[in-house]
Amino acid sequence: MPVSRITAFLPCDAEAVWAVVTDLSDTGWRSDLLATETLPDGRFVERARGGVATVFTVTACEPCRRWAFDLENRNLTGRWTGLFEPEKGGVRLTFTERVTLRRRWLAPLAVLYLRWQQRTYLEDLRRRLTETGVLAQPQEENRPACARRPAARGR
Repeated sequence: MPVSRITAFLPCDAEAVWAVVTDLSDTGWRSDLLATETLPDGRFVERARGGVATVFTVTACEPCRRWAFDLENRNLTGRWTGLFEPEKGGVRLTFTERVTLRRRWLAPLAVLYLRWQQRTYLEDLRRRLTETGVLAQPQEENRPACARRPAARGR
């Protein structure tokens, strides 16, 4: 059973992050999705850019603390858990995804794909929080030297 876990600290309010992550009516910020549909029975479906539709059933919803669901598509079944842990100055996110593959030949790629998907999700989330003003853009002088843009050189 492939498992992928990613953790990140965001210097912003846990409630604001929770609001973005759990708002199924506004998922346009996610670069991996074409659409999200909420079903009458409370489940929801994400349609990925690659064409795969994944059905999610919420199994836990503790506002600003924990959101979890079972997931299923033509390639896999599994469980996703998101932990939102308020800390001084922000919130620590831990997203864990465990899957069972329907096709064994996918196993070598599964963990790599899950890690890529989780990194993409966090990058998209950071971008959305920055666009909405929840997460401030880092000032150049506050960035580590290795992450700063090179100074423009005169000609």
